[in-house]
Order: sequence, then C-alpha cells, then structure tokens
Amino acid sequence: MSNERKVAIITGASQGIGEALVKAYRDRDYRVVATSRSIKQGSDPDILAVAGDIGDPDTADRVVAEALARFGRVDTLVNNAGIFMAKPFTAYTAEDFATKTATNLAGFFHVTQRAAAQMLKQGSGHIVSITTTLTDHALADVPSVLASLTKGGINSATKSLAIEFANKGVRVNAVSPGVIKTPMHAPETHAFLAGLHPVGRLGEIRDVVEAVLYLETAGFVTGEILHVDGGQSAGH
Repeated sequence: MSNERKVAIITGASQGIGEALVKAYRDRDYRVVATSRSIKQGSDPDILAVAGDIGDPDTADRVVAEALARFGRVDTLVNNAGIFMAKPFTAYTAEDFATKTATNLAGFFHVTQRAAAQMLKQGSGHIVSITTTLTDHALADVPSVLASLTKGGINSATKSLAIEFANKGVRVNAVSPGVIKTPMHAPETHAFLAGLHPVGRLGEIRDVVEAVLYLETAGFVTGEILHVDGGQSAGH
C-alpha cells in the first residue's frame, strides 16, 4: 500500500470532538488511526480502529505499530482523550487521582513518545493536544484542580517539546477550549455553562476542530496554546 498520503492518530476518537476530528482529517484525505476504549472498526479502509485504554503503554505500542504496519507513517497525533472531573479539592479520592492521571497524563506521555519517535525518523510531524482553559483562568464555581494538574502539565510539556523538536521538523501545539457543547453536558446545565464565557455561549465541536485544523496547516506555529474559549482566559 502506498504510504505517500498523510496519516493522523486521534485518541478519544469514538465520540464528540474526537469523532469529529476523525471526519475532518478524512475529509482532507488523511488516513486515520482512531483509538478509544470502545471504538469499533467501520467500513472505511482508510480509518483503522484500535480499541484500548490510552493510559496503558501497551495500547500506545499497538496504536503506533498498527499505524506503521497499515499505513507506513505517522504525520499527526491529536491527543484528544481526556477525563474532566469537577470536585472540591478535598473531595477527590485516590481513585479519582489515579483515573485522571492515567488517562490525561499517562495517555499523553506514552502515545506521544512513540509517535514522536517515528516523526523524528521521518523529519516531520505535528503533535497537538486538547487541554482546557481552566488551567489559565480558574473559576470559583468550577473547582477543578485535577484538570489543572493534568492538562496544565500538558500545556507546559507542549512548549518544552516544541523547543526540543523545533529544529527537527516536528511541531507541537495545544488547543485550550472552554466548555464545548457535547453530550457530557446535560441541557439543563447549558445556561450556567454558557455564562462562564464572555461571549455568552457554549463552544461548538466545530470550533475545536477548526482550531486543530488551523494548527495543522500553520507551518510557522509551534509551542502555541491556542485558546478556543469565548474569551474566558482573557478575563470577565
């Protein structure tokens, strides 16, 4: 099989933003390796589904190995998988901490390390992670220390990797959203959540997808944390 067409790996790909990113990259003629715990293989031969827990290094091994076996290259990694849990700091349990760090941090670390190794061999690639604007603008009504601990770490790692890889052809960026309208937010919460953003509305999935696609094509942009948050990080 020809490996001239670009290949994107997308985590958390079975629903919401991840599912939309798979479609967006396919619309641009990328081949896609889509991974999540529950994902199923569909009929499109240019989408390879790899089921597994992204926090498990064995899943990261399989995702990248199968991308190379099937498509021969890795050009983009979108670290979309993540868990959000809003609780007062003292109410978090050890299990909450373990679950959040496994998906948000270990999930980022293992697959990024393996994908980056292939990109460095190729001399080209792009890594983009989905974080949260709460890392820059904490809200009293949304206690979220574990989100800040994990996603804030990824923001810092994004800048560090961008500099480490800057002269090696690999760019590293992040998209930092506000609250996005997905099934995880019940309709009765929408009015409150919309009020967290100065523009007065929730973000749409397409807002995040368009930001990722901008970074994908922005060859002079690396180390960027792109806020897609209706002004939330700027103030209130």
